[in-house]
Formats: sequence, C-alpha cells, structure tokens
Amino acid sequence: MKKSYPSDITRLQFKKIEGLLEGARKKTRPREVELYDVFCAVLYILKSGCQ
Repeated sequence: MKKSYPSDITRLQFKKIEGLLEGARKKTRPREVELYDVFCAVLYILKSGCQ
C-alpha cells in the first residue's frame, strides 16, 4: 500500500474528475501507473513545490 499524504484526495473525490482525465488521453497502450497515483503526485508537487 502506498503512503498517504495530506495533499491526497479520496478515491470518491477522484471518481468525480476521472472521466475528464481519461477523456483527454489517446489510447495507445495500457497504463503502467494508476492515474489516481499520478494525480495525487501532481497535487503533492503543487502543494509542496520542488524543494
């Protein structure tokens, strides 16, 4: 199980925007990383900055 950070959103919150993110993707090959994890990582960087 991955570590949880204060900047993470819940899976329920993510379900509300998942369709928008999936719709912007060109389907070329299967994902290697879960979209939820990538989105939470982006939120973490936005909150903490690149220190």
